[in-house]
Amino acid sequence: MKKIKWILTGTFVPLATLYAKADDAAALVIPEPSIGLSTTELLVLALLLFAVVLLLASVTLFNAFKIMYREKDHPSPAQSPRTSEPLDYEAWLQKKKSNTGIWTKLLSLKPIEQEKDMVIPHAYDGIHELNNPVPTWFNVLFYGTLIFAAGYMYYYHIGEHGERQDDEYLTEMNKAELEKKAYLAKFAVSVDENSVKIDPSQIVVGKSIYDANCTACHGEHGEGLVGPNLTDEYWLHGGSVSDIFKVIKYGVPEKGMVSWEKNMSSSNISAVTNYILSLKDTKPANAKAPQGELYTMGVDTLSKQ
Repeated sequence: MKKIKWILTGTFVPLATLYAKADDAAALVIPEPSIGLSTTELLVLALLLFAVVLLLASVTLFNAFKIMYREKDHPSPAQSPRTSEPLDYEAWLQKKKSNTGIWTKLLSLKPIEQEKDMVIPHAYDGIHELNNPVPTWFNVLFYGTLIFAAGYMYYYHIGEHGERQDDEYLTEMNKAELEKKAYLAKFAVSVDENSVKIDPSQIVVGKSIYDANCTACHGEHGEGLVGPNLTDEYWLHGGSVSDIFKVIKYGVPEKGMVSWEKNMSSSNISAVTNYILSLKDTKPANAKAPQGELYTMGVDTLSKQ
């Protein structure tokens, strides 16, 4: 007991001292784990190890009790080396050689003939209690946890080689912030119907995309074929830069206009939108009759360059 008290005192007193020092620190330094494992991963490995040891102990106990009950109810006869006649249980015990196996060592089992030496000198209603020793596997597991606790204490709190939970949280938050910035930087050029703007520099690119994908329905110059005329002031779904962007992006299935969201990047949709705005009042030959409602573009007007 004195040893256990000494170990517990040496474990928890430094822990309280280190936490007091951590509160007074002006800046938090996040150390990198020397073995490349986070606190959570180490705890998971410890739990897995504990589960394996517990499983082995359970299997050991099960096999031991099964053999004990079987031998108690139906003792196995032993053959004497000098005769083929079966021996009774007491004779078999006397002739049995004492071979201590691994299971006997782990369970700290004593031979049944030593039972009288382990009887505690008191009885309740004629029932006696045996002073059985603590199993070896339990002692190994118990002292192993103390050794693990001491190593954990040194690694994380005394030596400060690994991250504690609060440090690991800050590290993960920093990593998430870096990943967020990288993600936003990757899609910095991405636009949608809320951020699309009129940009004359996109007209040339937009024309090439229009010629490759839109002429079959709207004509080579936007005069309109199956689809409506894109050069007048009448629009079926709005004529602002945002409205045109949305129609190209999401389509109008009931009118036969397909969605280009999956086949065209947002920057290309923006370029086509700007090219369509540049077609206003170009008055191509064989232009289709106006459709929809009159829309005065105002600032949403571009000239071809």
